[in-house]
Amino acid sequence: MEQKNLEYRPAKVRGCFDHSKELYMMPQTMVDPAWEAGRISPSAETGAYVATPFQCTHLGNPLHLVNRGLVPRKKVNPETWQKGQIEGEVDLVGMVRLTETGKSFVPENNPERNHWHYRDLEAMARITGAEPIFIDADFKSTVPGGPIGRQARVTLRKEHLQYINPLSMDSAATSYPWFNKFICGTPGM
Repeated sequence: MEQKNLEYRPAKVRGCFDHSKELYMMPQTMVDPAWEAGRISPSAETGAYVATPFQCTHLGNPLHLVNRGLVPRKKVNPETWQKGQIEGEVDLVGMVRLTETGKSFVPENNPERNHWHYRDLEAMARITGAEPIFIDADFKSTVPGGPIGRQARVTLRKEHLQYINPLSMDSAATSYPWFNKFICGTPGM
């Protein structure tokens, strides 16, 4: 229940990665951390987010899922980036994220083939044995040859258009009496 209030909040954890149960969320596009607001990079290269179970030693050893970042599509196979596989205990800073629901134009996740298109924390937790807690690692977590961290896009709902109709109706409803009173000079208004 508390996790719902923690989305986009920073989290700091200490522990070890379990690379044997990595999940790949793809296709994804690189977010350039040097650009303001995490805009999509001008590079057309796509890849996969690497979600790795993380044994939190400072919390009594529960497993959490950590999005370590993006690897290029041609390096999705972890054997192509062995030096990027972090061994041993590390401190990690990231951002808590909640589960997502599939959009109508996004394919369904296929856990049997390790094809993930969106964060389904319950399904990901079942597959990996982790708690349904997901942390997007920050850019400082990037190690040479490994995934590029801080790929999270913060998307806040844009609901400004929903106000156009009520405001237009209010404007029209108040314009008619105002016009009659001040322009036409209708008495009694």
